Amino acid sequence: MKDIVIARLKKSAIWVVLLLLVVVFTAANPRFLSMNNLFTVARQVSMYGIASIGMTFVILIAGIDLSTGSIITIVNVMCAYLMVNMGFGMVEAVTLSLFLAVLIGTLNGMLISTIGIPAIIATFATQTIFAGIAYLLCGGTPIYGFDPRFKVIGQGYVGPVPVPVIIMILCFALGSFILNKTYFGRYFYAVGGNEEAAELSGIRVGRIKYLIYALSGLFAGLAGIVMLSRTNSAQPTAGLGYEFDVITCVVLGGVSIVGGFGKISGVIAGVLIIGVLTNGMVLLNVSNYTQMVVKGIVLILAVGFDTLQKKRSIG
Repeated sequence: MKDIVIARLKKSAIWVVLLLLVVVFTAANPRFLSMNNLFTVARQVSMYGIASIGMTFVILIAGIDLSTGSIITIVNVMCAYLMVNMGFGMVEAVTLSLFLAVLIGTLNGMLISTIGIPAIIATFATQTIFAGIAYLLCGGTPIYGFDPRFKVIGQGYVGPVPVPVIIMILCFALGSFILNKTYFGRYFYAVGGNEEAAELSGIRVGRIKYLIYALSGLFAGLAGIVMLSRTNSAQPTAGLGYEFDVITCVVLGGVSIVGGFGKISGVIAGVLIIGVLTNGMVLLNVSNYTQMVVKGIVLILAVGFDTLQKKRSIG
């Protein structure tokens, strides 16, 4: 019975931490638990949530994608450039921008799977390249002046629920479906658990990596579209540093950095914890620099816990 209780606590620990944070911040500032603020938290984390799905797939195969922030930026700038400078319609601009995001993800897959460059180097290279292209495209200045209908994606509501939150929920549902109901979702776990064994069992590991990095690009691109609509202005630094927050959400949510283990439900909790932490510290007037320190500590604790769990299981 004791072992069962401990096992259940481990499985639900992330949600217990989330609940404790909510209690602490509510005690410190009663405004935290207002419905308006809770929707604000959900809207603020929507972009992290959307991008975290692709990152979940990547980390499940023991990979990493440092280009997420740059994909958010280039999609942000490209979509705005197409609408404002090239005269494209909203649908065409969004479609072409998301297609670019998938191409960047596919490029990452090629560099990692076909050429054999380590994921951290390959994605850091593409991060740098496309961050530079975004600057060149917009000349280092913001792009604005979109079709008013475009605001609905990032600023609209369905009843009391913000549209970005609905998009995030749909993306989480899609991510969960891919992992739990499709054969290639099972392949993600197999490749992350033991790549060599997966290949020997007939799984085309190279193709799986292409697919995973393409999906990572797609979800990052969608986060970029939501961000552009929300801010109503394309910035050459829009996604700067986003990859680290997204990685923190995923690892905090229990996805193992050595691959083969993790669930979308845990990632949802990880995203909400980062959102609650950020919003709570803002309400308490904690400086941005202190927030950076806290997020760094959270990442260290999450990775450290994962590493210790792996050592214990091996021992």
